[in-house]
Amino acid sequence: MDIGYNFNDKALLELALTHISFANDTKRESNQRLEFLGDSVLSHIIAMEIYKLFPKCDEGELTKIRASLVCEKSLAQLSRELDLGSGIKFGRSEKMSDGKHKDSILADTFEAVLGAIYLDSGFEQARDWTLKTFGDKIKNVQVISEINYKSELQIYFQKRDKGSEVVNYRLISKTGPDHDPMFYVEAIYKNKVIGKGSGKTLKHAEQNAAKMAFEGMENKNEKV
Repeated sequence: MDIGYNFNDKALLELALTHISFANDTKRESNQRLEFLGDSVLSHIIAMEIYKLFPKCDEGELTKIRASLVCEKSLAQLSRELDLGSGIKFGRSEKMSDGKHKDSILADTFEAVLGAIYLDSGFEQARDWTLKTFGDKIKNVQVISEINYKSELQIYFQKRDKGSEVVNYRLISKTGPDHDPMFYVEAIYKNKVIGKGSGKTLKHAEQNAAKMAFEGMENKNEKV
């Protein structure tokens, strides 16, 4: 297990990795209070970061983005990348049920470790560790497609051209195995390609093509 941070107070890391089942068996404190603290710190860090990264998103859109980043599945995946499961101390019952592979436990442990880092070094160190651990996952978060660029693009052209022509999407290619495909799509308006996008699903590819086209229309004065 390598979490990418060296604790000044090693006892904080030990506490962060103490599951409630182990705490009950050994009559000691669990990581639940650290998890509570880490949850709040994480929400604040992610809110600050997406506020800067997505200046065009309103409150509702930012809420969706944050929720997708701090959800159980997302944090469990980060825990697996850090191999936190190998360091968690479990009681007899949780060992038997293979708790180190459970998303809920891994996500809670991630928050507990962040809470421990916050207590060990303060907010700036906690922020730096969080952003390093998330890497490009924040700026590349797929839920940004919830903004629905396809709809925004259509509204843009209807207002600009006073017409009813629609933007169409054409699948150019699909690569990769069935369990991990990549779709490549073009957005077309009046028989002209105005955007291209790719994604793990056809829906995401279309949204990314619409995003490229929409942002291009906003940033340029060119006529299509």
